[in-house]
Amino acid sequence: MSRDPLSNAPSIAASAAASTRASARARLLPFAAAAAGVGLLSLMDAFMKEGALITGAYTATVLRSLMGAAMIAPFWLWLKRGWPTRAVFKLHLERGIISAFMALSFFFALTRLPLAEAIAISFIAPLIALYLARILLGEIIQPKAIVASVLGFLGTLVIVGGRIGTGEMDADTAMGLAALLFSAVLYAYNFIVIRRQSQLAGPVEIATFHSGIGGIVLLLFAPFLGTVPDQAALMPVAAAAALTVTGAMAIAWAYARAEAQALVPIEYSGFLWASLFGWAFFREAVTVPTLIGTALIITGCWMATRKPRVQADPETGRQPGK
Repeated sequence: MSRDPLSNAPSIAASAAASTRASARARLLPFAAAAAGVGLLSLMDAFMKEGALITGAYTATVLRSLMGAAMIAPFWLWLKRGWPTRAVFKLHLERGIISAFMALSFFFALTRLPLAEAIAISFIAPLIALYLARILLGEIIQPKAIVASVLGFLGTLVIVGGRIGTGEMDADTAMGLAALLFSAVLYAYNFIVIRRQSQLAGPVEIATFHSGIGGIVLLLFAPFLGTVPDQAALMPVAAAAALTVTGAMAIAWAYARAEAQALVPIEYSGFLWASLFGWAFFREAVTVPTLIGTALIITGCWMATRKPRVQADPETGRQPGK
């Protein structure tokens, strides 16, 4: 007795539907991981602001780096990849030094500025990176990148102007803004180093040396800047160290499985998280100039990072390479 081939149709359709759902979940997972990573790192900023306000930005930053290295180093040792080559170690050293001062200046800025405002201004780093890439890597700056930079600059002026307009621009605020801009420049240069570093080392190795070298570099300034850690700061700083490791690994996992171009917009959800955590931790209100300035900066970043539209062949209707 022959079997009716149509009798298998329902099971085939169900299998196809299940496969489609699984494929959709697989595509969404990197975006979920990136969003979680951004949220974790934003929460880390809130804990670091708390710790820095208690025991000082320098001491809190050193403790976070050393605690983070202690948390991630066992995983690197477990992988047994061996000591990096001299060329790779030089990149680790370069980024560790940059990150040490980048983090210190950023966390100092957090003690002088609202969390959401600081995060918003820090978004100009990708725009600064465009010009550093031109100087250091010889990359061509597209016209849209120039327009994007102008928008980012205007957004920063709007945020700063909002403070001046409300009479909140005192010496402490000016120091916080100066530290934040310095941190943004270092963060932009950090992008250039990461681009080379990620091609030669894995995320666990990078995270280990990033935290370890950063902590050691900052320790050199202990005789001048160090203070005895306040016991009340240990818990928030330890939480910040754990969040740094988990958030960074979540983002690394996401970027290994989806195009950076698609994931970049998720980075800007950090402003929403910062607004939430700034209010929850410190009762910080988000001002209208901050919202307007953030919108301008994010628009500029979006313009600078989006892919150029590829024109289709007028005869075939296909894009090149398709």
